[in-house]
Amino acid sequence: MVIEQIKMPQLGESVTEGTISKWLVSVGDKVNKYDPLAEVMTDKVNAEVPSSFSGIIKELIAVEGDTLAVGEIICTIEIEGGAAEEAPAASDSATTSNASATPAPAPAQEEGSKARYSPAVLKLAQENNIDLSLVKGSGAGGRITRKDLKQMIESGNIPQASSQTKAPKESAQVQSSPAQPAAQTQHAAQAQPAAPAPSVPVAAGDIEIPVTGVRKAIAANMLRSKHEAPHAWTMVEVDVTNLVEYRNGLKDDFKKKEGFNLTFFAFFVKAVAQALKEYPQINSMWAGDKIIQKKDINISIAVATDDALFVPVIKNADEKTIKGIGREINELAQKVRAGKLLSEDMQGGTFTVNNTGSFGSVQSMGIINYPQAAILQVESIVKRPVVMNNGMIAVRDMVNLCLSLDHRVLDGLVCGRFLARVKEILESTSKETTSIY
Repeated sequence: MVIEQIKMPQLGESVTEGTISKWLVSVGDKVNKYDPLAEVMTDKVNAEVPSSFSGIIKELIAVEGDTLAVGEIICTIEIEGGAAEEAPAASDSATTSNASATPAPAPAQEEGSKARYSPAVLKLAQENNIDLSLVKGSGAGGRITRKDLKQMIESGNIPQASSQTKAPKESAQVQSSPAQPAAQTQHAAQAQPAAPAPSVPVAAGDIEIPVTGVRKAIAANMLRSKHEAPHAWTMVEVDVTNLVEYRNGLKDDFKKKEGFNLTFFAFFVKAVAQALKEYPQINSMWAGDKIIQKKDINISIAVATDDALFVPVIKNADEKTIKGIGREINELAQKVRAGKLLSEDMQGGTFTVNNTGSFGSVQSMGIINYPQAAILQVESIVKRPVVMNNGMIAVRDMVNLCLSLDHRVLDGLVCGRFLARVKEILESTSKETTSIY
């Protein structure tokens, strides 16, 4: 018998951690290769982690609610066949505890648990100055979980870390996750001096809403984007009267023929994709010592549920028709709301278009979808009096397009030209000039 480890997979290009939302197996269960083991939440997707082996679940290292970095062990599986286990000294601490027939003394077991602190536990402990050596864990093998610390914080009975123990613990954080990518380790180090959570008084009648793993992941990604990317913002107003007339004349027949709605948003995504092809600098990402200009034009779109925001991707949007883009928008939105979005649906985005106008917004500044270089907010189409070229005033259908940009990658000149081109494409859209097929 040999013991194999299942690790937290990377469920997206910029995903660095995931939260175990639900275990689908228990210790002692027999599983086959590719059977789902757990449901995992990230800032980009909800997904199931499949088993890489056939065997029996030996230990669940993480508990529900734990947030682990990509590459961290979530469970172990005992499989048949293969070579016998080597000496315990050469194996992982989890394997050693299973291979040993004699119970290890309590201090040794505690040391083994320390080696497996998750980044979420370490961060929470540092933010609240908790000495983890004084905490008794309720997880597998005495492992300290995030729930243990949250219960301790809520009770107010917190064992404080002394100044002499702070330095070793900070060192332990970097050493505890050897599988972490270098960029992630750097990000963890930057997160260490984070301010403690604010103390908010709770009065009678107030409702306390727990922050879910998805919401925490969204918050972390947005915070990273605002801290690392110097945001700039610009806006243009677009006269889409002809587009509105064209779409309204098509929508009923289109719905009967195609089976889904022809939305204004499909026209905007197509215009953006065409402009990105003409201004490829916008389709770029910051990579530290270089800028990566992406070849494929993959448009990320924001789709919201009641409690989370997901960003699926329309791949090669410049090669699709308005009808094709509309169909894909519809299918991705249905996947999100049915909880069937796959990790591959979220990967590869190079530029984000956000339909903020769907809930009546007329002007907004989006936070860039890291590590992309820009995000475009498409606001609500509203009727306004406009002074025409002949000096006459007419009621026109107007929309604001608001662009947030990473000023490390993009300058105002190229962004202004890009927005002007999007405006030109939209204002020239009509029955005579534009085909949706």
